[in-house]
Amino acid sequence: MPFTQVDGIALITGAGSGIGEETGYAFAEAGALGVVFADINYHAALWKATNSKFYATNPKYHSVAIKVDTSEPTSVQEMVDLAVKEFGRIDYCINSAGIMSSSLVPATDIDIENFDKVLKINTRGVMLCVRAVSKVMMQQEPRMFKGRHGQERSLGRGCIVNLGSLSSITASKGMMAYVASKHALLGITKVAASDLKQHGIRVNAVCPSPVATPMMDLTMKKLPKSEPVVTKKTRMPRVAWPEEVANVAVFLCSPSSTYISGTGVVIDAGISASIPARI
Repeated sequence: MPFTQVDGIALITGAGSGIGEETGYAFAEAGALGVVFADINYHAALWKATNSKFYATNPKYHSVAIKVDTSEPTSVQEMVDLAVKEFGRIDYCINSAGIMSSSLVPATDIDIENFDKVLKINTRGVMLCVRAVSKVMMQQEPRMFKGRHGQERSLGRGCIVNLGSLSSITASKGMMAYVASKHALLGITKVAASDLKQHGIRVNAVCPSPVATPMMDLTMKKLPKSEPVVTKKTRMPRVAWPEEVANVAVFLCSPSSTYISGTGVVIDAGISASIPARI
């Protein structure tokens, strides 16, 4: 197995569009045996699951679509049960489902209903998925890998990658709900990595700066005031492409990353490496 190849079964939430969709394609391209495209929009998930076959490199590749509401425990459990029924195991789980805030307001004017909704999906949803998937992974036999010098090492029983954001480590004015949800996601990632280490399960997060996705386009239309925030934060000729995030998620599930767990990989073209001078 090449050190960047993944030949197991991947479960991806939020796979109907954006980063989740692209991650499904990336797994298919990297040699996955099967990919579960899960999304609250079943028809979008089915469309993307079908499209993924054009990128697949494993001759035995198979994809399925599942409808899921990641904020509801019963729906999450049904998703996991269906994935296991279809493939027998889950080797990789990418928690990509999420939403943006519907308002851009200062701390004094927070919309409590919106705050609760954002955290219910972005934070509670990730917790529920990690909880359900890790129980399955704990029961699986660990997979092995032989390095280029012949040393054999364990790939563990599974890998989980949560979709964070640059907002997992920074803050933006008027975005308390979203920033809080993504900070909490990174906390979930670190605690889960610590709890699941003994079971051979690695847990990491990817933390990208703004990405060209339908969700970002929708946010710009709903909240015109957010565009200057994105532009100021990015300070680059362009935002990230979904593929640039998806490829890192696959890397974190590959044999190349067997010693990486409990961290958030920042994908921001160096934005957070320097703080602009303020006069």
